[in-house]
Order: sequence, then C-alpha cells, then structure tokens
Amino acid sequence: MTDATSPNGFAGRIAVCPGSYDPVTNGHLDIIRRGARVFDKVVVAVVNASVRKSPPLFTADERVSFIEESLADLPNIEVRKFDVLIVDFAREVGATAILKGLRAISDFEYEFEMNQLNSTMAPDIESVYMMSSPKFSFISSSGIKEMARFGGNVSEMVPPQVSVRLAEALKAQASH
Repeated sequence: MTDATSPNGFAGRIAVCPGSYDPVTNGHLDIIRRGARVFDKVVVAVVNASVRKSPPLFTADERVSFIEESLADLPNIEVRKFDVLIVDFAREVGATAILKGLRAISDFEYEFEMNQLNSTMAPDIESVYMMSSPKFSFISSSGIKEMARFGGNVSEMVPPQVSVRLAEALKAQASH
C-alpha cells in the first residue's frame, strides 16, 4: 500500500472502519484493535443513519462516545460520524483502505456486493477484510439488542458502559 497524506496532514497508511455500531460490540472493538496494528491510523466511521437497518437505539454522538471510551488506549484511532458515501468519506480523511470484519458467509455476500460498488466508484481505495475472532463470531449488534430486550446478560459481549446504557435505553423504550 502506498502512503497517503490526509487533508489534516497525517502521512501514513490510513483505513476507515465504517459501521452503525448500534451498539458497538466487543467483536467490533476486536477488529478495530487488530486494524490499528496493521494501519498507521484507523478512522472509525460511525454512520449517522443507516439505510439498511432500523432506526438506531443510540444517537451517533453516543455511539462515537462509546467507541472513543473503549479505545482510549490506542493513540492511532480517531472516531468520526459520517453521512456520505464511504468512499467519499475515505477520500476526505485520506484513507486508502476500508477495513471490515467478516463473521460468516452472510457477511461475505453483503460485503462482496459493497466491495464491487465501492471499487467501481473508487478503484484507488482498497477493501480489507479481517476474519472475526472465533470468540466474537456469533456477536451482532442486532442480536445483542434482542438478547438485552428479553433480559439476557450481554455484559461479556459489549463494553461495560454500553451494557449499562443498553439496559437503560431498552427500559425507557419499553415504557413508551
């Protein structure tokens, strides 16, 4: 990979790691941490409003805060909201790669399609996939919300602050 100089003057290999992160899981954090060892900088891109998912449980600012708090020990991580095409956002931050995690065949099918679309629009931005660690391969944000909604213990699957806020948000949602 070639070095890039981003608009903010950072020179190095930059990747964006996009997602809704609603909520962020330990599986997401594992991919981001591993990506931070491969790239000089990882910009975690929190989508403001996803077009393929239901409305988020947490605001984009809350999701950014959860990730920043969980990854505060990593100096080469930046967390930002975005609401444009991921390839446009990648160019905006000077990234040459889009970093994604893969859990199963179903992830591959979706990501394969997205890769084809992204590479058509931006052949200069490479998609990089990391296989999920086995202990996180079954974790999804939607599964976490469903488990928590029915009283399941999700504390081993999400950061502590997310576990607390998830219980609060679902309780508030149920009372409406």
